[in-house]
Amino acid sequence: MKSCRVCNSPIEPFHSFGRQPLANGFLTAAEFPTEYFFELKVAFCDRCKMFQLVDQPEPERMFHDAYAFFSGTSKVMAEHFREFAESVRTKYLGQDPFVVEIGSNDGICLGHFAKAGIRHLGVEPSANVAKAARDKGIQTLCAFFNKDTAERIRAEHGPADAFLAANVMCHIADIHSVVEGIAVLLKPDGICTFEDPYLGDVVEKTSYDQIYDEHVFLFSAMSISSVFAPHGMELVDLAPQPTHGGSLRYTLARKGKRKVAPRVAACLEREKALGLHRISTFEQFHKSCERSKTELVKLLRKLKAEKKRVVGYAATSKSTSVLNYCGIGPDLIEFISDSTPIKQGKFTPGAHIPVAPPEKFRDPYPDYAVLFGWNHMKEILDKESEFTARGGKWIVFVPKVEVL
Repeated sequence: MKSCRVCNSPIEPFHSFGRQPLANGFLTAAEFPTEYFFELKVAFCDRCKMFQLVDQPEPERMFHDAYAFFSGTSKVMAEHFREFAESVRTKYLGQDPFVVEIGSNDGICLGHFAKAGIRHLGVEPSANVAKAARDKGIQTLCAFFNKDTAERIRAEHGPADAFLAANVMCHIADIHSVVEGIAVLLKPDGICTFEDPYLGDVVEKTSYDQIYDEHVFLFSAMSISSVFAPHGMELVDLAPQPTHGGSLRYTLARKGKRKVAPRVAACLEREKALGLHRISTFEQFHKSCERSKTELVKLLRKLKAEKKRVVGYAATSKSTSVLNYCGIGPDLIEFISDSTPIKQGKFTPGAHIPVAPPEKFRDPYPDYAVLFGWNHMKEILDKESEFTARGGKWIVFVPKVEVL
């Protein structure tokens, strides 16, 4: 029996997504024989209310100098992080502040602090994206964040006014080591603010594609409170975000140092109403995932029988879970169009569907496109209006399988 990563209570998996590769492990045909796989099982801890992977690959397998995700490729995300940086600057920063962001990627958020002349430091473990940030003049340390890293940063730069993260905290299995580092690094009145995909949205929408190797946790306000409380910190504010199909931004401070916003209690009550504190909710989620899988495969097989051309759009990390869980390969999806150069000319992890540049999507247009980047739907549909105008149809699978 496995133990909870947060409180060490016994946990049992309630669902398996089967044999899965690394979600961002886009590869060449020559690498097929040595591709890494693991079983993607999920569990819910009844004690601390944490949704988590039962097993996760080692961090070095997932985050390295060939990491295939760059935040700056989306205009919507660029604007989102501008707003995030501005919110932190106006709400929480005083004179001569120091801001630290972990998993700072190519500097899409931290760059706004750099432009404003604010002392800053990014902590990014993937060497290639850390270099991309440094090339833009953003101070970046290539390392994993923990207590030792925090002590090193504090000794060199002093304590931090604000600690930021976006779509990063949910990646870190030893989350207590990170929170311990945050407690070391922050000033007495400093704040920690971060956002990640929200468990409530995943359950409500059956967006199981949020579950893959990097996302060792899916957070709720309840589970975040459980993580930070042993380190003398409390949840003082939160704000829903539209990113990644539904995220929540959490703000924490040392206990008693800041006023707790009324919406914290309101969110905790809503989570109870959703049943995010009960295993029965996740047993129902298991059934919803199985139903979604069955319906998507049935639709794609029907279109194949009708001799329709079907491609994918956006070779996302999330698409890896869907393709491998559903057993969808190049027999059902011809290729996946993606604008990220590092992915083009390679194959999707596990399913081995070719990844092609956008030009191939448009010449000639297919009959149908599976929208793996559904969380960027408006941006993509606006960009590809010509496809729709010529009779092309989009297939989505969140919150249900349908042809738009």
